[in-house]
Amino acid sequence: MNQRNWQKAILHLDIDAFYPAVEVLDHPDLKGKPVIVGGTRERGVVSSASYEARTFGVHSAQPMATAMTLCPKGVFLPVRMARYKEVSSQVFEIFHRFTPLVEPISIDEAFLDVTGSARLFGQPQEIAATIKRMVREETGLTISAGLAPSKFVAKIASDLEKPDGLTIVLPEQVQAFLDPLPIDKMWGVGKQTRKRLHGLGIRTIGDLGRFSAKGLEKKLGKHGIKMHQLALGIDERDVCPFSEIKSIGHEETFSQDITQEEAARKEILFLSQKVARRMRRKGVSGRTITLKVKYSDFVQVTRSATLPAFTCDGHAIFATACRLMAKTDVGRKPVRLLGVSVSQLSHASASTEQLSLFQEDEASSKRKNLNTALDSVSEKFGEDALRPATLLTEDGSRS
Repeated sequence: MNQRNWQKAILHLDIDAFYPAVEVLDHPDLKGKPVIVGGTRERGVVSSASYEARTFGVHSAQPMATAMTLCPKGVFLPVRMARYKEVSSQVFEIFHRFTPLVEPISIDEAFLDVTGSARLFGQPQEIAATIKRMVREETGLTISAGLAPSKFVAKIASDLEKPDGLTIVLPEQVQAFLDPLPIDKMWGVGKQTRKRLHGLGIRTIGDLGRFSAKGLEKKLGKHGIKMHQLALGIDERDVCPFSEIKSIGHEETFSQDITQEEAARKEILFLSQKVARRMRRKGVSGRTITLKVKYSDFVQVTRSATLPAFTCDGHAIFATACRLMAKTDVGRKPVRLLGVSVSQLSHASASTEQLSLFQEDEASSKRKNLNTALDSVSEKFGEDALRPATLLTEDGSRS
C-alpha cells in the first residue's frame, strides 16, 4: 500500500495480561497456569489475571475472595509494581525507537503515531509487526496491536484478537469495520448507557451512526454527539506524548474494615502527607482536594472541595479531607478503602506567584522548612520512613 493512503497512522499497543506475564517471565514454572495478581486474599481485589485464569471468569477489579472461589487452583501473587515499571520501561524504549510520538495510557498501554516513520521503517503495517516481534524477542512479552487512521478505531482493533493479535483497519475500511460491532465496544458506553441505547433500538455501532445526531443529543447531551461522531469514524484527536499530570493521589484498601472516625482520620493524615510529598517532588501544587471512600458493601463515594489558593502542604490537604469526611458515612458504616487526591494542579512557579499575594506567617514558614526536611529524609530512606506520630503505636508500627 502506498504511504499516501495513510494520512494518519495510529497504533494502539497493549501488553497482554501484563502483570501475570511478568510473573511468568520471572518464574517460568508458572507458564500455562492460572496466575492472578492483586491484593490480599481476605480484602484485596484482582489487579490482573492471566488468560488461563480468565477462562474461569476471573477479571480485574474483582474481589480476591470471588476469584479464589472461581479459580481455587489459581496462583495468587502480590503486586510487584517496581518490577512491572522496570519491564514497562524496556517495552516503551522499543516504542520510542520508531517514533517520538508515544502517548502512554497506562503502564502497559500506549498510542503511537507512526505516520511519519515510513521512510525509515516501512509501511505502518510493517512497523506494527516489527514492534511486536522486537518486544517478544527482547522482553519475552506479547503485545496486541491495532492499526487504524484514528485513536478510537485503533483502540477497538487492538482488543479484537487478544492475545498477541494484530488487527489492521485501512482508511477505506473504517466504516465497514465499525458498523457490525456491538455497542459495548463503543467508547464511553457503560451498563446504564447501553441500556438507554438498547431502548432506542441501538445495538451496534452502525445503528448509532445511523441514528439522528439531534436525537442522541436530546437523550444523552454532548456525550451523545461525541458518540455519534465516533460511530461515523470521526476522531481528530492527536497522539500527545507530553500530557500534563491532571491529579496526584494515593489510596489504600485495609485488611480490616475501619469503623471509627479517629482511625479513619489517622489514615487520611497518612495519605495526605504521602500525596503532598509526591506533589513537591514533581514541583506542583493544587487547589481541589478529593476524598474517596469505599464502604464494606463496595458502595463508593467521592467528596471534593476547592481551596482559595494552591497548596502542596500535607496538613492543608489533611484538614480539607477531614472536612470532606464529615460529609460521608465514615464512622457510621464500615470503611474498606480510603483515598486522597489533589487536582487542578499548577507548577510551583505559578503557585508561588499566587502565594505571594498573601502574608506568609511564621507558622507557614516553619512548615515549609519542616516539609523540606521531611522530603529529604523520604528521598533517602523511602516514602514510609517517616510517618506522623499519630499513626504510630507504642512499638513504632503503624496503628
